[in-house]
Amino acid sequence: MSSAKRKFVVALVVWQLIITILMTLGGRHNRTIHAVACMVWGLDLLWIGGAGLITYFWRDAIRERVFNWRLNAAAQFLLMATTMALIEEMVTTLMTNCAPLFGVGIGEAYITASTNYLDVITFHSIIVIVPQLAAWSWMITRYAFRPFDVFVLYGLTGFLAEAVFAGQLSVIGLAQWILVYGLMVYLPAYCMPALPNRRRVVWWHYIAAVFLPILTAVPVAITRLHLFPKHPNSHFPPMH
Repeated sequence: MSSAKRKFVVALVVWQLIITILMTLGGRHNRTIHAVACMVWGLDLLWIGGAGLITYFWRDAIRERVFNWRLNAAAQFLLMATTMALIEEMVTTLMTNCAPLFGVGIGEAYITASTNYLDVITFHSIIVIVPQLAAWSWMITRYAFRPFDVFVLYGLTGFLAEAVFAGQLSVIGLAQWILVYGLMVYLPAYCMPALPNRRRVVWWHYIAAVFLPILTAVPVAITRLHLFPKHPNSHFPPMH
């Protein structure tokens, strides 16, 4: 990773830490904000920090092992990225379940739609993330996107997807979503086998790569709403 790329990632991490610290300070007199801040600290440390450090320091060792899988490249990327997404959701669901440790009851503060991991991944998160990852597995086997490109582009997709599917659009959260979503795909992209027939990436491919994953997830989200119209978007009341 070049010096400029490392500086970019460090800037994102610093941005996220500043936001988390400000949220923590803002929660000194509000139990709910304090609890959410604690949950975000858990996400920062366990996923962004933990997964990020493992990805950075062990990426070559992991790639050597993955090369022995001898899977189809698209299937390999999708399997690895889905696994990363499932791990990330374990972290966020764990944080939601830790609400009593942070001074509030279950449902008073949360960062997932449910305390039930299977419910979260089946009805709220992975169900729309997997189509996005499938779109990337198609793109990355046909176009020569670099791993860092995939990290940033899918991070931007995640930022926009949170607005589309969760109603959360705030530039303040940009660093968080780039780091959270980008880490799902960087290692799978880094572990891709050499595909000499991939096409050169041109400028409009970068734009398409941000929006195509969202477009592939929309039909899945609509189908889920049609098949399970009574399933709530969140199992908790609005936070105050």
